[in-house]
Amino acid sequence: MPLQLFNTLSGKVEEFHPLEDDLVRMYACGPTVYDYGHIGNFRTFIVVDTLRRFLKQSGYKLKHVMNITDVDDKIIRNAAALGVSVQDYTKKYKQAFLEDADALNIQHPEFLVNATDHIQEMAHFIAGLVEKGYAYRTDDGSYYFRIAKFPEYGKLSKKDFAGMNDGARVDVDEYDKDNARDFALWKAPKPGEAQWETEIGPGRPGWHIECSQMSMKYLGESFDIHAGGEDLIFPHHENEIAQSEALTGKPFVHVWVHARFLLVEGEKMAKSAGNFFTVRDLILMGHKPSSIRFLLMSVPYRKQLNFTFDGLTQAANSVERLRNFKLRLQTSQFADGGNVIIAEIAERTSAEMRAGLDDDLNTARALGAVFDMVRDVNAAADAGEVRKANVPQLLRVLEEFEEIFAVLKDDDAAKVRATVEWAKTEGLENKISPQTAELAKAAALSDADVEQLVAEHSQARKTRDFARSDAIRAQLAENGIILENTKDGVRWRRK
Repeated sequence: MPLQLFNTLSGKVEEFHPLEDDLVRMYACGPTVYDYGHIGNFRTFIVVDTLRRFLKQSGYKLKHVMNITDVDDKIIRNAAALGVSVQDYTKKYKQAFLEDADALNIQHPEFLVNATDHIQEMAHFIAGLVEKGYAYRTDDGSYYFRIAKFPEYGKLSKKDFAGMNDGARVDVDEYDKDNARDFALWKAPKPGEAQWETEIGPGRPGWHIECSQMSMKYLGESFDIHAGGEDLIFPHHENEIAQSEALTGKPFVHVWVHARFLLVEGEKMAKSAGNFFTVRDLILMGHKPSSIRFLLMSVPYRKQLNFTFDGLTQAANSVERLRNFKLRLQTSQFADGGNVIIAEIAERTSAEMRAGLDDDLNTARALGAVFDMVRDVNAAADAGEVRKANVPQLLRVLEEFEEIFAVLKDDDAAKVRATVEWAKTEGLENKISPQTAELAKAAALSDADVEQLVAEHSQARKTRDFARSDAIRAQLAENGIILENTKDGVRWRRK
């Protein structure tokens, strides 16, 4: 079955076929770097990452663009309050976004582009809209898009704007109204604000024009997929469609993919409610990046995810179960030969994982398939029914799983340690939980160091030098390494 995706524009699940052979051109709205990203933001980024990874696994070539909005109302306001330039203000938050994305194993797109690097091109875009009669200049030097000139306005959000107030304008970047307003394409400079000199005069771009210009620059006037959070459907994506199609006269995007936002403990996330969490907050509280990623992927993207701390604990247990299963396959001594039933389980699991992801990225269905395999194969291994030839078959299934879910590699300790070091530089030592500090210790020893100590531990046991073997075990435990003695020998894992 080909990939099926829900298209917000049509309101239906559709078979996905690229416009150009096997090349998928995809744009995803990235962060607005006025602060650290919260888990609601990162749910959307992980949805995009899941789609990206599955497209690549399916054999498509990818041309994926993500923007970084490094100029908008909030950034202008915050930078001015601190008396620093927009560039200086956003620099650390750009870096923080990349670090958080790396912590959650989010792949980088082929093009990661800054709005401030494209301002002259945005001004030229606006000049084109003026020439076509879709945009107009106000007395103060700002430019607005004339919505009444674009009769299809509302086709993405399915809002009825028949009674809109022609000529009324809205100047802020983000707004939540059912009645449309001519929206700002370009904002004339105000005293003390950042500004750029362009062919249409001094000022700065409105938020919406940024994505239209950057997406079409790198992907062409019509492209395959535009993704983002559901909060962007109106007005941001609606405005993108209007200004882009007004300029080119061509369909802007083939498929619109929107991820639902999450709740936290059953409530809307808000700083005022005390349930607002960044990725860094959760790591400093003692939660592993792999657990955060797993939980954010566990519910299909079109369903609302209720992010709970019990759920985060369950996610950690699920990741641990998967890692232990892989470790068991890699370290156990199985009898020669193969078991046809186990081979069939591996083949069935691979097919069901793919079917789940083809089904509008149904990650819950894919996860269910792999955990069924873990349960059945563990039971078979306990009964001595798994054979040596089955191990590569099962490991291949886990490799396919890891290409999408990216939680099997045990690199949490190093990522936690990096967050701990950041917290210390920011004077946030009091935010570092004992669990986080202990987990960070597990990054002090490299895998090679651990293997050497484990070998020394095993040798000491063989020579009955129990004082030495116990000392090594204690040393490893102090560094967050757990030794497990099994019938197949000693194996280790990080906490």
